[in-house]
Amino acid sequence: MTFSIVARSESGPNGNPEWGVAVASKFLAVGNAVPAAVAGVGAIATQADANVAFKGIGLSLLDEGATATVALDRLLEEDPKRNHRQVGIVDVDGGAATHTGSACFDWAGGVSGDGFAIQGNILAGPEVVEAMKDAWTDSDPESPLAHRLLEALAAGDAAGGDKRGRQSAALLVVSEGAGYGGMDDVAVDLRVDDHAAPITELTRLLGLNDLYLTASTEAERIEVTPELAAEIDGLVKAAGHPNLAAWVGTENYEMRVAEDGSWIDPKILGILRGGPGAEEQAD
Repeated sequence: MTFSIVARSESGPNGNPEWGVAVASKFLAVGNAVPAAVAGVGAIATQADANVAFKGIGLSLLDEGATATVALDRLLEEDPKRNHRQVGIVDVDGGAATHTGSACFDWAGGVSGDGFAIQGNILAGPEVVEAMKDAWTDSDPESPLAHRLLEALAAGDAAGGDKRGRQSAALLVVSEGAGYGGMDDVAVDLRVDDHAAPITELTRLLGLNDLYLTASTEAERIEVTPELAAEIDGLVKAAGHPNLAAWVGTENYEMRVAEDGSWIDPKILGILRGGPGAEEQAD
């Protein structure tokens, strides 16, 4: 009922490794059941006749030092329904493993390699998994993991995806120091629970996540000189706010403007200068 990719990237936007899962299905709220990840530990997808307990147990095994292969073996060895399960795991170092039980509905299968595991069931055919693998291996390793995962997911969908149709999709990426204010390690946690074009909608949401919930990199920071500060002050007051901090807090741009106002992201500056509609242009 589902196709997914679980992967690790060596270095994310904040310079730290990333782990994540992208998944789509003809199933309501697939993001509730399939993906799990912890920064500095690994990531897992559990699907087909999903054993959702595998998420917590599997991550605990990885946290205790098990490799992806060992963790997967441990999960399956005492599971009487192992032949109905499909699982993909990536460990802290990028070791990967995938399992497709013999009782999973056709077409079902998976592939794993250095830093990734791809799997799916009730698919249009093996070309779905192959398209996802090609998209992953061809993607830029310097790009944020969320975008690489979404590219792979979209490739699988274009190759036929879930043969029953489309309904939901989800994207989860973790990295130490990521998340709102850099406090919870969750770089991306987006779900499209019920939608005619869930991957298209997930792509739109990722663009908003980049703008609102992803910190500016050093390369994206423009120094606020006295001249620029004066321009910004005039713009925010014209917009009805007493100062930049008030405008930033109202518009939720805290991740892309320095708390002391010493730098500003060019996307945010463009929005401030452009007025209505500029936010969409910034995407």
